[in-house]
Amino acid sequence: MGRALVSPSRDVTSPLARLSTRTPASAPFLPFPHPPKVSLTCHSPHSIPTPSVSRISDLPRLLGLGALLGPSPSYRWPISMAEETANDTQVAQDNEMAPSNEAIQGDELVHGEELVQGDDEFVQGEELAHGDDLVQGNELVVAEATTPPTTGTRRRRKKSLVWEHFTIENVAGGATRACCKLCKQTFAYSSGSKIAGTSHLKRHITLGSCPKIKNQDRLALPSTGGTDNDGEGTVERPTKRRYRYTGYANAAFDQDRSCSYLAKLIIQHDYPLHIVQQPAFATFIESLQPRFKIVDVEMMEAEVYAVYQKERENLLQAFNTMPGRISLTIGLWTTSQTLGYVSLAGQFIDSEWKVHRRMLNFMMVSSPHSENALSEAISLCLSDWNMKDKLFTITLDNECSSHDIYSANLRDYLSNKNNLMLKGQLFVVRCYAHILNAVAQDVIASIHGVIYNIRESIKFIKASSAREEKFAEIALQLEIPSTKTLCLDVTTQWNTTYLMLLAALDYKQAFTTLETCDDNYNEAPSAEDWKKVDAACTYLKLLYDSAHSIMAAANPTANIFFHEAWKLQLELANGTGHEDPTFSSIAKDMHERFDKYWKDCSLVLAIAVVMDPRFKMKLVEFSYSKIYGAEAAKYVKVVNDAVHELYKEYVAQPLPLTPAYVEHGETNNGPANANNSQGAAPTGDGLLDFDMYLSEIQSSQPSKSELEQYLDESLTPRIQEFDILNWWKLNTVKFPTLSKMARDILAIPMSMVGSGSSIFSAGTGTRMLDDYRSSLRPEIVEALVCAKDWLQYAPPAATDAQNSALLKAEGS
Repeated sequence: MGRALVSPSRDVTSPLARLSTRTPASAPFLPFPHPPKVSLTCHSPHSIPTPSVSRISDLPRLLGLGALLGPSPSYRWPISMAEETANDTQVAQDNEMAPSNEAIQGDELVHGEELVQGDDEFVQGEELAHGDDLVQGNELVVAEATTPPTTGTRRRRKKSLVWEHFTIENVAGGATRACCKLCKQTFAYSSGSKIAGTSHLKRHITLGSCPKIKNQDRLALPSTGGTDNDGEGTVERPTKRRYRYTGYANAAFDQDRSCSYLAKLIIQHDYPLHIVQQPAFATFIESLQPRFKIVDVEMMEAEVYAVYQKERENLLQAFNTMPGRISLTIGLWTTSQTLGYVSLAGQFIDSEWKVHRRMLNFMMVSSPHSENALSEAISLCLSDWNMKDKLFTITLDNECSSHDIYSANLRDYLSNKNNLMLKGQLFVVRCYAHILNAVAQDVIASIHGVIYNIRESIKFIKASSAREEKFAEIALQLEIPSTKTLCLDVTTQWNTTYLMLLAALDYKQAFTTLETCDDNYNEAPSAEDWKKVDAACTYLKLLYDSAHSIMAAANPTANIFFHEAWKLQLELANGTGHEDPTFSSIAKDMHERFDKYWKDCSLVLAIAVVMDPRFKMKLVEFSYSKIYGAEAAKYVKVVNDAVHELYKEYVAQPLPLTPAYVEHGETNNGPANANNSQGAAPTGDGLLDFDMYLSEIQSSQPSKSELEQYLDESLTPRIQEFDILNWWKLNTVKFPTLSKMARDILAIPMSMVGSGSSIFSAGTGTRMLDDYRSSLRPEIVEALVCAKDWLQYAPPAATDAQNSALLKAEGS
């Protein structure tokens, strides 16, 4: 039962008393023409004090009619002082009042935090009584109503969320104090008849005063409204305050920060800089933040460059702590104005043995295909990033026709200014993804006429649903078991062409039958054409599977490429001797191109797989015996000598201080642990002669190097979830010098296609910069390209402390 409006001469169940059950639309008598003078008192056997009502907004809150009356007016009504009672000056206990939009049930009487109960019927302690059913004049005459005697009371559950963090403790003198559950600090709560309220308790939790949460996120405690009485008497709060998380919603507006975020948006999504001048964009920003001042293109260029400079400084600091060397990938770009750009990206492994690739420079050069211009660009890049002595290898695409001369000139130029490892034998690496694409494009070009007929045939069938149904019926009659779907390819992605040919090959009989049934179709390939398609698909499958193996690797470190390259080299070499001239012809063309890549890069590929503890030199010996036959030993020796020579160069470099590796009492043999012997420290047990004997043996027997120890150990089991970088991280102490060598080798970018990218979409030649980017100043182009790469690895923007702090909302 809701709150009742009763007359002194009427029963509480009068028609007017049922007003509280009506909707706001059915209660039109409350919009008063003039503000009446209202005072509300209540007497009961318990002498429950009731605060005076000085605002109309307090009436529905106290009577539980908030939902009935709707929004309360914001003005005050005059109070009839003659009608006020002495109870008006008593303290309103606690500030946990019922919200204005929450009706109090008929079986509850809210008094601070107490509930008054009757035996048969729960009657409101605050009842509004009318002298008549109608309102007289402009005043609402309020009478005094009494509640029937109650027979018992029960403590109502405290509703404030603050009690989740405090407990009540009794102290001397009948007073109670609130104790914080986190820091155990106590606060005044009640002293006899006065209650201090909970506002100071909320401040302790939400504003970070509690030492236990001072450095953590401050807590949000929604307030339910009411009076703010801190023990000083009845004080009516002029505003209702709420505590909540605000984030950026109520944060102070910052024009500079907003401009920086706008610059990052433009960078990350390749939006044009002149988007800030578009009226639709300005209108959109105006709707979000009217105080934001739209900047012009020049100012936005400055913001973009500022973001670039900041991210560059962060990356430069990371490079200063880089433990090993860095390898570069070189990309060539041209523009419609015949200008040339060179992109340089660096790949390295950090101290936690994680692979990173970052764009370093995107600079304009006069002639990107000139080795002198490219050498100057590389030297300038290394100088800008303070890495003149840290260059290990560079990876190029395969567009240059005279690759040997080009690489030799580049190696000679840079070796004069940089200390190249292994006399530059590993310096220039060709991109594996590009060689796969180049070979695949050669195969497709060799049968371009047949591919054209197949494309036109698929277009003819897909032109209408009737033709598709007819073709499906033919395939059903011929009992073709294939479940592949005919689809057109994307000419720039050779994998889609391979899949198109593969599906068409299954339906070759259906194409021939369709040509005899439909006079409009005359594009069916001949039997010889289908043989060419079969041969092409046979060898394209090798490239397709190899590309997928590379893309499936979570960390495409250098060691995984040898597995794909040697199998491909072997299959193509065997294919050249195929008995069918159609197959052998395609295999010879593919092998001729791929064999050049194998001769250039087999050494660096083999050294990389030696650093894999699952294979070491064993896989090199096995694969070379398959490829070279009787001459395998000669090629294996080349790899073995190169590994040992490279290790010697790392031994000659100073080692950082690392703890000595000791395993079950055995020391790691090597220069770093030469002084650590099994009996070096005399123990006073009378075996001094024995200790001298051990020293003589160790000095007379040459110790094994880290590399020899590593190669002699048994192979690590091959498990699917093996992580080579984690293995070297765990064995860094055991192999301090060899781990440095492994870090640099495994970081070599054998492919210019990064992790998560598609090898099939990688071009085989120079890429074209769009007209818009070409029209910008070179330094802005570099800022846009490099900052876009860096921002994708940047941590999320930290929220300012002021914005993440809990704020008090404005009062109503």
